[in-house]
Amino acid sequence: MLFLYLALVGVGGAAGFLTATFVDNLEPPAYLFLVEFPATQFGFTAYGALTIATVLGVPLLLVVYVSRHVDDPDAVSPKD
Repeated sequence: MLFLYLALVGVGGAAGFLTATFVDNLEPPAYLFLVEFPATQFGFTAYGALTIATVLGVPLLLVVYVSRHVDDPDAVSPKD
C-alpha cells in the first residue's frame, strides 16, 4: 500500500514537471490556497506531489485511524 501511495505521489510530481516543461505562460500554483510556488519546473513538481500526497494521504490516515480505534462488536462472529 505504501509503495502504491509513493508511486502515485511520484506520478503527480512528474505531471507537474511535464506541465511546467511544455505549457507556456503558467501562473504560480498555490498549495491549499496558502503557499504559492514559483511557476518553474521545480515549483510545479513540488505542487503536484504535495497535492496528490494530501488528497490521498488524509483519507488514508483516516482509514488507518478508524480501523485501529473503532471497536465493532458485531464484526466478530458470536461464539456458539
